[in-house]
Amino acid sequence: MGLIHIELFTTLDLVGQAPGGPEEDPAGFPFGGWQAPLLDEVAGAQVGAAYEGTDALLLGRRTYDIFAAYWPYQEGGEDNEIATLFNSVPKYVASRGRPDLSWAGSTQLGPDLADAVREIRDRHEHVKVVGSLNLVQTLLREKLFDRLDLWVHPIVLGVGKKVFDGGAVPTNVTLLEPPVASPKGTVYLRYGLADGTPGTGDMSAPDRGAGRDD
Repeated sequence: MGLIHIELFTTLDLVGQAPGGPEEDPAGFPFGGWQAPLLDEVAGAQVGAAYEGTDALLLGRRTYDIFAAYWPYQEGGEDNEIATLFNSVPKYVASRGRPDLSWAGSTQLGPDLADAVREIRDRHEHVKVVGSLNLVQTLLREKLFDRLDLWVHPIVLGVGKKVFDGGAVPTNVTLLEPPVASPKGTVYLRYGLADGTPGTGDMSAPDRGAGRDD
């Protein structure tokens, strides 16, 4: 069985909407493209490394349309490596509508998203979910993911669609490697899905105060 990796760029208040540009989600969101001023070589290298080994993409409709209009025309350019990868692997699109699937290797998922994602995980080793917040929120609620990579940027927007919405479910994750900060302050966090749900404790228990003078 393969792994479902979620790759997300977020703000400090976990807004993940339209990081790349105003055209990503122009309806009523004033900060489209918030990520651009914070990019640096360290974060760029982290993103490139995160895609190594990818053998399929799982995308929501809006992200798919943006990618399909861009990546097929970028081979041989500055982003050739990622363009070649994205153009060569299968693309699976979660949509209730009728997307244009002219981008080579594209397939629309059936109406039962959970079953479709499980089938994809059985078929591939490393499936990457990029952007696609509506899809991501469904995968988080259903715990249909194995890795969650977050690039947390040092800004607070106060508005916009967040990674975890009101339907989030109690979930444990484990940090897979130490966080790394880029020169401009973006922190890369890589988590893995863990068993169970969050536990609780009592900070006033006697052993909590061991060694204190007060």
